[in-house]
Amino acid sequence: MNAPAAVRGAAITVAPVVFVLLWSTGFVGAKYGLPYAEPFTFLALRLALAGVLLAGLAAVLRAAWPAGREQAGQAGVAGLLLHAGYLGGVFFAIDHGLPASVAAVVVSLQPVLTAALATRLLGERLVAVQWLGLVLGVGGVVLVLAPGLARAAGEAGALPPIGVVSALVALLCGTGGTLWQKKHGDDIPMVSGTAVQYAAAALALLAVAGVTESMTIEWTADFVLALAWLVLPLSLGAVLLLLFLLRRGSASGVSSLLYLVPPATAVEAYFLFGEELPLLSLLGVVVTTVGVALVLRPPGRRAGRRATMDP
Repeated sequence: MNAPAAVRGAAITVAPVVFVLLWSTGFVGAKYGLPYAEPFTFLALRLALAGVLLAGLAAVLRAAWPAGREQAGQAGVAGLLLHAGYLGGVFFAIDHGLPASVAAVVVSLQPVLTAALATRLLGERLVAVQWLGLVLGVGGVVLVLAPGLARAAGEAGALPPIGVVSALVALLCGTGGTLWQKKHGDDIPMVSGTAVQYAAAALALLAVAGVTESMTIEWTADFVLALAWLVLPLSLGAVLLLLFLLRRGSASGVSSLLYLVPPATAVEAYFLFGEELPLLSLLGVVVTTVGVALVLRPPGRRAGRRATMDP
């Protein structure tokens, strides 16, 4: 193997790890930024800036743009689902009193929902051990967040209905966006296509913010740093990695990586904010990791032949 091929192989190997680490910082960025801006205003600004930067990058690289209205429309739908719907739902839920740990548990159901629908819509097949991995992933996430869930229940009492509904909307949008991107996104140029996604999502969020929010922003140092982090490493780095991984793997397998986000966030919060990391949460990290490994594990020859022969 020559040097360029070796470097490319190493980059492909570490891409899922980098994606999880970057994606998990989204809750950290939200924690820093949401006190100074309302959720839809915050997200509209973030995605607009990311879209402008990606459009500039596409121009510098002389990258192709989505061909015609059909591809532009497909990219726009993906943006509305993945960014306006998913991120908007999560931010709105947390802003309206739903504990972040509860929101994380709700959206962690996405890999199971994606896998169930992908078998119908995309023709993907999972063997029994991979379904076991999906179940372990859910269980591991619950174990990771169980101490926080117990504290939230004791402190806040009943969960806010609007927050729960918003988290469920985020779950459905994230699932739908993943399936849509896997089905329609492979032929759309990645950099410019993502710029179109961000533009569509930013316009939608701006319209909603104009009706429901005051759209005021406190330009504190914390807000600027949070915005910069969410735009550059997250909206540019992590999202491009997500689209890259979807092109190379199944929707079910890539979605399973989201199981690792709550454990990674818990570990980050331990080091960054001194939050507790109980033994039960550490056990959950192990269970979740095993579950994701089972989902991503290539099926054996016998299982592979059976999946191929199935009608």
